[in-house]
Amino acid sequence: MLNTLTPRNAALLILMVAAATIIGAWIFEFAGFAPCELCLQQRYAYYLAIPLALLIALIAGRLPSAARYGLLALGLVWLGSMAFGIYHSGVEWKWWLGPSTCGATGELGGLPDLSKPVILCDTPALRILGLSLAGWNAVISLGLALVAFAGARSQGSSSVSQ
Repeated sequence: MLNTLTPRNAALLILMVAAATIIGAWIFEFAGFAPCELCLQQRYAYYLAIPLALLIALIAGRLPSAARYGLLALGLVWLGSMAFGIYHSGVEWKWWLGPSTCGATGELGGLPDLSKPVILCDTPALRILGLSLAGWNAVISLGLALVAFAGARSQGSSSVSQ
């Protein structure tokens, strides 16, 4: 299926999944699951990819070469997002240390900022089917990278083979 994905359809699929994912993150935040600093940074890929995917979908018919390069760029964005999700998941599982500002001892100068709630990066707010939201970000980002690369490989032909 991914071998026959047109660049336009790949961009539209990425747009829909990325938008649904970030909206889901906002819903979890609204429901009381406050994001940590690493969670907020993981959203940058979505804020970049959503308008880029929309642009690629709009130009794919007229500029197929540019659309393919755009999809390659999106694929790299999603691979970076996947790596960052894996990194954050590793911090949550205590496999490695996160930034000094993310742990229980992350106060600068020894005194905590009492005007802000303490959101620890090494403690997941929620796990779904064993994965934290950072872990799900890694899975979704890998899937979106595969869609982007498959769309970039496609010739974008909409004609029926003879």
